[in-house]
Amino acid sequence: MADTIPEFSVKIAETEEELRAAQALRYDVFVRELGGGGEMVDHEAGLERDRFDPYFDHMLVTDVAKGAVVGVYRLLRDDQAARAGQFYSEDEYDLTLLKASGRRLLELGRSCLHPDYRGGMAMFHLWSGLADYVEQHGIEVLFGVASFHGTDPQALANPLAMLHHNHLAPPDLRVRSKAFQSMDLVGVGDLDRKRAMVETPALIKAYLRLGGFVGEGAYIDRAFNTTDVCLVLDTARMNERQCRIYAGGRG
Repeated sequence: MADTIPEFSVKIAETEEELRAAQALRYDVFVRELGGGGEMVDHEAGLERDRFDPYFDHMLVTDVAKGAVVGVYRLLRDDQAARAGQFYSEDEYDLTLLKASGRRLLELGRSCLHPDYRGGMAMFHLWSGLADYVEQHGIEVLFGVASFHGTDPQALANPLAMLHHNHLAPPDLRVRSKAFQSMDLVGVGDLDRKRAMVETPALIKAYLRLGGFVGEGAYIDRAFNTTDVCLVLDTARMNERQCRIYAGGRG
């Protein structure tokens, strides 16, 4: 018999138990799988957490039949960031341009899926839930750091250069890395475009399809064993086709 197609539900975590389920999935992906760490990571309980968790909304995608959280997204509006004292990614990027814009901001982070659900419908449900959240809160600009595995920029020269040459944010959205690592590592004429796309994580490619940009410079995050870029998505710049993709095909 063929496997049944999973049914998913999407919600914002409301209880400590739901938050712990999100942190447990994050631990499996970011710590066990990718070798990350952090001051507040609880290895005994298997939870990846930090001081920002109480301020974020945590979006959960659950496989209804199994009752298991299989996808998470961490969301921080500008009003929540004010209570936290900063946006999470301000440790890595100068966000002055975005914060001075007067527009409604939403920071995205800690996006991950259980390995068994990658490449399937779970990510669609995360995106659809995110679109609903953005509409509900009147969000105008979405941003957040996204990661390449590893901390050697030369090993990532092609994808980083591709982002720099083809997807650099316009001046009004061009946040800049605080510990600046140039992404201009390969000249346009020498760029291996096929290799660049293969080596670019699926989440980053998804933002690019939506018309997303990257900030100037990468950031080497040795605690998480990653090389980070800052993605910025301006909903006003999205065309009709991109909006349909982002909204999960509605409309």
